[in-house]
Amino acid sequence: MTAFAAAPGGQESAFAGRPDVPRPTHAARPDVPPPAYTGHSDVPPTAHVTFHPIVDLDAGTVVAVAPSVPGPPNLDPDLDVDCAILAARSLSRRETLLPIQLLLRMGTLAYDRPMERLHRTLASLGRRPGGVIVGVTGDLAGMSLDEAAARLGGLRSGGYLLAVEAGDLPTRFVADIAPTILMLGPEVTRRAAADPRRSAVAEALVALGRRIGGHVLAPGVVSDDQLTHLRGRGVRLAQGPLLASPQWLPGVPVNVPVGSRDAERDRLGPRVTEFMMPATVMPDTATAEEVLTVFNADPATGSVVLVDQAQRPRHTVDRTRFLLRLAGAYGHALHAHKPAARLADAPRPVPRTVPAIAALRAAGNDAERVYEDLVVIDEVGRCLGIARVGDLIRSLSALEH
Repeated sequence: MTAFAAAPGGQESAFAGRPDVPRPTHAARPDVPPPAYTGHSDVPPTAHVTFHPIVDLDAGTVVAVAPSVPGPPNLDPDLDVDCAILAARSLSRRETLLPIQLLLRMGTLAYDRPMERLHRTLASLGRRPGGVIVGVTGDLAGMSLDEAAARLGGLRSGGYLLAVEAGDLPTRFVADIAPTILMLGPEVTRRAAADPRRSAVAEALVALGRRIGGHVLAPGVVSDDQLTHLRGRGVRLAQGPLLASPQWLPGVPVNVPVGSRDAERDRLGPRVTEFMMPATVMPDTATAEEVLTVFNADPATGSVVLVDQAQRPRHTVDRTRFLLRLAGAYGHALHAHKPAARLADAPRPVPRTVPAIAALRAAGNDAERVYEDLVVIDEVGRCLGIARVGDLIRSLSALEH
């Protein structure tokens, strides 16, 4: 169940047929003049599009593609969207199901017509919102914090993933919108290894990302020193000439130099993914009756992970506690046709890159739930599977001996 996989075929709109999801409103503000460019024609098809892989530094794999049209930023919202549309169409011809990241200026979000064209085009290309990362750059462009948050919230409600260039925005605002990806500014990437102040910025964003469930992306990496330093600060996602040439195309391998932390990972033992098992996943809107059916169908299922549209875990349903509540007086009548989330707990996520011993320590932080399954997540917070605490204990104990 890959949250980023493009759906076959098109649909009328990225938000069509979903009355339960608020439609994002991008109407132009009355105090902002309409864009000078009103032709609504795409950037000429002869424009050159380059493809930049977004790389998971630990796994050494490409997790998304960021196509772009070289040139200065388009201040006109129509032209800005035209470039994004051209980039999306160019990637669609490569027939890759990798997630796509499209960059837009913050000010572009304030205009309805260009954004609607983008939604329609992505839908016609078979790109579902869960497979699109909308990267927002630049400052608030005259919008208030509340208005900008509403624009971004509309995209999130429609299922899109958000990436923001955090350096141009207030930290509190970034924390409130909780983007999936926090992009370092090019200057931070370039100077972090030699400038303690820029290095501190990277560390602060990594710490913020961990708290809000996001991950930091370092663009424009050109040297081993930059990459080693940023990895040491906790940055997990990167792109740039060091990892792939300007002629890179989807499907071509990338070059990820061995990081200085590999020896430390070896010393700490195997990763948690070596003990990972498939998770029983259901949408977070599932009812208790539906979860009960899953438990009854397979007695070996110890938990169910309830995920959102982007496959991020929102709740976990522990088999024992769930069945005890339903077996109580009037339990079935009270809960069966209501959301199973009412009988669920907060998930206990662990990144797939952590050592198994660290995951086991994390499990022990909650004495009441110490033996419950851990949810293994990837770099953008999606559920990959579960790790059973009992398996970790037995396996690590065997390694000790």
